[in-house]
Amino acid sequence: MNNLDRMIKLADEVFAVKNDPSQIAVDEEVMDRLRSIHPRSLNQKENGDGPVAWVLVFPTTRELMKQFLRKDIGERELLYRTPLGAQYDALYLCSALVLPEFRRKGLARALVLDAAHAIMKDHPIDSLFVWSFTAEGNRLAGKIAEELLLPLFERRS
Repeated sequence: MNNLDRMIKLADEVFAVKNDPSQIAVDEEVMDRLRSIHPRSLNQKENGDGPVAWVLVFPTTRELMKQFLRKDIGERELLYRTPLGAQYDALYLCSALVLPEFRRKGLARALVLDAAHAIMKDHPIDSLFVWSFTAEGNRLAGKIAEELLLPLFERRS
């Protein structure tokens, strides 16, 4: 099984998107939408066998962040309600996936920070938010918030 197939399998195992239509299922349409919001919303690290780490983060408005955290809207709605071409003030730490043999090397952290810094050059981001599915994801989000000196808000499952 190649790295791409392994990453897709890992995403299915962690997020179980097929069982929750309110989540973002990444396909070409979603990737186009993410790139329209900001070109650094999708990030990956590859080796000769394909992707070993994927990170998805995207900026949005604080008002949409609040609606998402209150569970008034789902993740997919958050993505499609985010207005294109707006000034964004919140950053959604959507997902980070790393193949097992590449974990604990700082890949996800570096990818998220690089994307966040690029997005923050274009937008006055003052809040981070996350809907974490794993303890590792929770720790990563906390580290990112500490490094960026921004408050982190969490949607509880």
